[in-house]
Formats: sequence, C-alpha cells, structure tokens
Amino acid sequence: MASAGDQRLTDTRADEAERGITIKSTGISLYNEISKEEISDEAMPKDSEGREFLINLIDSPGHVDFSAEVTAALRITDGALVVVDCIEGVSVQTETVLRQALGERIRPVVTINKLDRGFLELKLDWETFYSNFVKHVENVNVIIATYRDEAMGDLQVYPEKGTVGFSAGLHGWAFTLPQFSRMYAKKFGVAEEKMCERLWGENYFNPAEKKWTKSGDSDFRAFNMFVLDPIGKI
Repeated sequence: MASAGDQRLTDTRADEAERGITIKSTGISLYNEISKEEISDEAMPKDSEGREFLINLIDSPGHVDFSAEVTAALRITDGALVVVDCIEGVSVQTETVLRQALGERIRPVVTINKLDRGFLELKLDWETFYSNFVKHVENVNVIIATYRDEAMGDLQVYPEKGTVGFSAGLHGWAFTLPQFSRMYAKKFGVAEEKMCERLWGENYFNPAEKKWTKSGDSDFRAFNMFVLDPIGKI
C-alpha cells in the first residue's frame, strides 16, 4: 500500500496519466473480507452471504467538463462515494456531482480526503481540523437537502453514523468513526453506537476527572483527543 496514491490504476489513458485527472469513467474490482473484529455478526447486512465482498468501483471524472461521464456511471451503480478535499472543501463540482446522484436516486456517502496535507503540509491544530470537517459536512448536507427526493427519505450524511469517512488517498489510509468506536467502546464500557455519538459534536472528556461533558476545552473534545491525537502521534 506504500504506493497506493501513486499507482493510479484507473487512469488508463495516456492523457489521464499525464494530466493526473480522470477523463473517462473506468471500472475496477476490489476484494474485501471483513473480520468479526471489524463488524460483528449482528451488524452485518441482513442480505449478505458470508464475509467476502467484491466491490465494483467506477472512477468517474471530477471536472465539470466531463459531467456526462458521471451521469453514465451513476445509472449502473448502487451508491456514490463523493470525495471532498479537506482543505479546499465543497466545490462547485461537488454540488454538481451530488445533484446528479440525487437526480438518479443514488444514495451518496462522503469521504473527506487529503488529510495528509493538513497533518504534514499545513500542520493544522486539531480544533481547526475538526472545524473544517464540520463545515464540509454541513455544506454537503445543505446541497443534499436542496436536491433530495422526498421518496428516498433522509439522505444526509453523518460521521457518527459512518456515512462520512476521512482519508489520505496519497498514503493509502482512511477511517470512519465506527472503526474508532469499536476500539474505545470496551475501554469505556459503553455500546459502540453510544461511543460513536460521543466521538463527534460537542462531547468532551476530562481525563483527570474521567467524566464526559457537553462543554469544555477544545483539547478535551472527544474527536480531537481520541481520533486526531493518536493519528498525529503516528
């Protein structure tokens, strides 16, 4: 995985490789086997057969000039993974892609990418990271609320529900809050769902008093303390 961000397996054309962008939609199949430590039997999808999954991914262009490729890809997919730059945030094209997905009645999930820039290039403090994430999620949800189909129910994305991921594609790593909640739930003696809710929003933990509160210093914000701080130390 060391060169995951450099391989560009879906940039099959010479002009794509040269320019570093996707021009034509390209499919690739990904195999994944989920362990019981990652997801318990009770939490597995009810219609799944076993723990082996084949994910057929279509990499479609992000540039506005190639929107037709996105529309074509959406018509043969079950869901859409929308990538948002953690520094630049929601762009005009992000709104275009979300509008296209919702128009095709495709349920979107989001990953906030390029976290490596915040850690290594800009050296952002944890509260700035968190504030940026909150802003990006809110902006995405505003777009979803604007274009959503009433018949599809609630399509908004929530980090605490696992529909928002955080990634550094160049370095080949990513995470969701449910992954961290599984690690901390046993330590704090609470259910994974409850722990996941505590890892986002106005939830603070005072290590000296070992108490959870709804207000406090930003250093004690659960997301900063239990998610960003361990990653930053690595």
